[in-house]
Amino acid sequence: LALLWPVFLLVALAITLDSPGPVFFRQERVGFGGRVFRMLKFRTMKDGADGHKGDVAHLNCTGDPRLFKIPHDPRITRVGRWLRRWSIDELPQLWNVLTGSMSLVGPRPFFEADLAAYLDHHFVRLGAKPGITGLWQVKGRSDVVDFEEVVQLDREYIEGWSLSLDFRIMAQTFPTVLRRTGAY
Repeated sequence: LALLWPVFLLVALAITLDSPGPVFFRQERVGFGGRVFRMLKFRTMKDGADGHKGDVAHLNCTGDPRLFKIPHDPRITRVGRWLRRWSIDELPQLWNVLTGSMSLVGPRPFFEADLAAYLDHHFVRLGAKPGITGLWQVKGRSDVVDFEEVVQLDREYIEGWSLSLDFRIMAQTFPTVLRRTGAY
């Protein structure tokens, strides 16, 4: 975080100049053991866009509300599109790692409201701290649109966890981000 402060400052300036609203976006997510925590990201959508999720639900390309993905989401700002493409919007989650609610590698955190639609085998996702990156990110990012595939990747990670697996995923993350495929 100390080394990234110039990047944070430039991104904050770009967000501020691009659209009104806060620089950071905070959202309640579910982490290890079902604990709710506040995840931090750079804001990539118009201020208040989260409250309009229902207005764009018909654009969800997955067909599954537990995996909400819109390739050309009209709520995303110009700067936000660029931040997402390069995954820079995720950098503030380093604070979540520092405070212990997230890890560098692990399953992505999901919404507490989604838990009501989980089947028993989906809860395996709560068996590890959520991560900034993980198997889902390096094996397709937003192009993985089947919730069961996401759960399977998370299960594969949790059941096969090792320090070397974390290092491999982190090493694969950088080329994945540079390819920019599946980022929206």
